[in-house]
Formats: sequence, C-alpha cells, structure tokens
Amino acid sequence: MSTSRIEPSIRSRPVYGTLCPTPATSHLCIADAAGGAAVLELFGKVPAGFAESAEIDYVPGAEDHTEALRALAPARFHVSPTVQALLPRLERHFERMHMGTQVYLAGSETLIGLAMKAGMEAGLDFEAMQTEHRGTLARRVQCVHCKGISEAVTTQPATCAHCGLLLLVRDHYSRRHAAFQGVNINAEDPSDVPPKEEVFP
Repeated sequence: MSTSRIEPSIRSRPVYGTLCPTPATSHLCIADAAGGAAVLELFGKVPAGFAESAEIDYVPGAEDHTEALRALAPARFHVSPTVQALLPRLERHFERMHMGTQVYLAGSETLIGLAMKAGMEAGLDFEAMQTEHRGTLARRVQCVHCKGISEAVTTQPATCAHCGLLLLVRDHYSRRHAAFQGVNINAEDPSDVPPKEEVFP
C-alpha cells in the first residue's frame, strides 16, 4: 500500500499508485530517497527470476536504502548523487528501450516527474510507467511569468528563484515541464505580502 500523503485534487494533479510486479521481459526500477523502500517492497512480491532481468537506478537522500537495494542482486545496479545527474542515463535507457520493458518509478514527485518527462520524450506512454510517491512533498515549480523553474519548493506562497515574484503554488501540473505552476499572488498590490507557510514538507 502506498504511503503517499498527497490529497486528491484537480484533474491535472498526478495520481500515484503502488508498485506491483508486472509480467515483462525486463524491469527498470528508478527511485530516490524514500522511494527505495517502495522498490524493496516491490521485490518482496516478485516471482522467481525477476531480479535477473531487473535494473535499479537509485538516488540516495534523507533516507538511504543503497545497501538494501544492492543486496537484492539485480542484473544492474547504479547509484547517482542527484536526480539531475541521473537524467542523462535515463534518457539513454529510454532511447534504447526494447518492447516488453516495465518501468517502475518511486520516490519524490521531482524524480517521478522528470523520469516520466524523459520517458515521454523518448516515445513512452506515461500511463505505461508505474509510479509510487514516497517521502517529501516538496514541489518543482514553474513561474508562469518568467518560465523559470524553482526546485524543492516547500512554502505557500513561494518566491520565484529567477524573477523574485511571490508565487501562489497551484495544484495544476504540467507533465511537459514536470512542474507545478506558480502564479504571482500579489500582482495588483505588491505591498500585500502574505506570510509564507511550510505546506509541502
């Protein structure tokens, strides 16, 4: 069962499930931080021979499951220092992916969103990728005014890291940008500065 703390919202807001083994010729598991626990739980449900056809790509974080994941003995195991550092590897994976590969994504919304974006750009259907949210609720936010992306946003409102505008972080999500949308919250009266609250811990 997924341990995500995300509440249902508008239609564009991503909905995450629970990773479940699916018959396939190969399996690609991509996770960061707490998402490692979801992969460990997935492997607890798999049939014999699953590990021999699986690759795990992992980004450690506040939670580090590196050694437990390595002990699963997948055919290939790779650790990256950051999600951004992992992206070129994922892009190569998706470009060369064969029919019959099942993709499992687990962890932060940033990891899931960016991996799905890379997959879709390579021609994969986002509905064909299993996802499970674990860990932080921090958001990747695109300012609709300057188009800049602010990473790891935890407050409402938030300050755009590029143009400095105070943004209302909406639940509206763009798969194309792998980001939530931020709109200037005090455009009519810039002197009206509402206090920031930690709402995406």
